[in-house]
Amino acid sequence: MNSTLDGNQSSHPFCLLAFGFLETVDFCLLEVLIIVFLTVLIISGNIIVIFVFHCAPLLNHHTTSYFIQTMAYADLLVGVSCLVPSLSLLHYPLPVEESLICQVFGFVVSVLKSVSMTSLACISIDRYIAITKPLTYNTLVTPWRLRLCIFLIWLYSTLVFLPSFFHWGKPGYHGDVFQWCAESWHTDPYFTLFIVMMLYAPAALIVCFTYFNIFRICQQHTKEISERQARFSSQSGEAGEMQACPDKRYAMVLFRITSVFYILWLPYIIYFLLESSTGHSNRSASFLTTWLAISNSFCNCVIYSLSNSVFQRGLKRLSGAMCTSCASQTITKDPYTVRSKGPLTGCHV
Repeated sequence: MNSTLDGNQSSHPFCLLAFGFLETVDFCLLEVLIIVFLTVLIISGNIIVIFVFHCAPLLNHHTTSYFIQTMAYADLLVGVSCLVPSLSLLHYPLPVEESLICQVFGFVVSVLKSVSMTSLACISIDRYIAITKPLTYNTLVTPWRLRLCIFLIWLYSTLVFLPSFFHWGKPGYHGDVFQWCAESWHTDPYFTLFIVMMLYAPAALIVCFTYFNIFRICQQHTKEISERQARFSSQSGEAGEMQACPDKRYAMVLFRITSVFYILWLPYIIYFLLESSTGHSNRSASFLTTWLAISNSFCNCVIYSLSNSVFQRGLKRLSGAMCTSCASQTITKDPYTVRSKGPLTGCHV
């Protein structure tokens, strides 16, 4: 009996997507393509974001840059950790037991995504304070307090998912590409409720409350500006409108990032709740919703690069510096080439 099972497992590798296995190859082709593609996008995109933040000092003038960089580092670690299931699906020999690897991988990705979710909630609180208390903002939000807040974000995210190692249940489906996680590690309704009450629900409520009030206040400011414009000259009204717009525009950028995050994570959260409450599981649904949620680690890079003009200038400077570096190496190799009188570095914006 056991030999028959072993023979079936060796001839047919474990695939969450039933249509992902081809007889011509000895691994789940579609799963490998999806995971490797997302891994490359996540790692490359977040490395670019981190480099741009280091090369563009103006981006660091906003206190939210602390949290955005925290999200970028967390997303980068998500991409790096995704190399583990990629190697497993390609039948690369792993040094540790599959049960331990899948538990550690599921825990790590859950913590990293929790860091992103909590950082988005902190960003919304930061913008709320900046708009509701502009005069005392600099005394309330200091670099020291921001660093302490980031430390608490990592600590809190770790503590929320730490009980998964003490047989409380499965924290998510990130490790289900491993057969042991998919078949022997099950969700628990009480642990799922614990995660929802400690993480998902508070983060969503904070984001909804803060952005609702931010846009309400911005709407009031716009209305006041319109009244001033009608009362005084058009020039003073236009000047006031230009002063009120930056906060709203920056809030819109952050709101887009938050909205896309929850849109991509909503199918995963719904499936997580349904599977925990009913006990019925679907491997294809768990795989697709999980990796749709993980794809958010790349979407943050795209949204920020398309929405923030300072980030775009920093990206252009970074690419210009790289091109200049390549040109300087060419000049070194070819002494007959006329040297440019411009600077060879262009990281500062």
